[in-house]
Amino acid sequence: MTESRVDGKPVVMITEPRVEAAASALQGRQRDTLYLTWEGRRWTRKRVRTTGGREVALALPTGTVLRPDDVVAVREDWYLIVEGRPEPVLVLVPRDRDEAVRIALEVGNRHFPLAVEGDRLLVPDDSAMVQLVERLGARWERAQKVFDPLHIGAHAPHDARPFPGRGSREAPAPHA
Repeated sequence: MTESRVDGKPVVMITEPRVEAAASALQGRQRDTLYLTWEGRRWTRKRVRTTGGREVALALPTGTVLRPDDVVAVREDWYLIVEGRPEPVLVLVPRDRDEAVRIALEVGNRHFPLAVEGDRLLVPDDSAMVQLVERLGARWERAQKVFDPLHIGAHAPHDARPFPGRGSREAPAPHA
């Protein structure tokens, strides 16, 4: 992270996607926020303004996806954290596990992202997704929610966990 000036104003340049900072290291510093949709968290080469009015230039490595709660900058008297901005999504309510798996497979086959929120699946509010879920006969509704899709598969970082809240990468034991 560096600081430069554009038109005489300070601009913080962020080149690393995450800063390792313990909560105790952030105490006493002012919290500032980048409030971004999922798409905004994917496009990581741009200039943005924080909620505190700071000008920030993102120049992150290709393929970086910022996640809600990522700390991306720590300065002497302030720090910058990413928050998800609610956006239009389809909330799918599968009747059972089999339907959830079928929906997830169909969404993935169309290269659309998918998020899991309890027993519900979230997908972007897109006409292709509406057609898909109607064709599948799935129950769904439109909503405004923070969309944070799963990061698994070929393009996921190697440390990505397969399911939120489950840290084990070991295969489950087979039934006896």
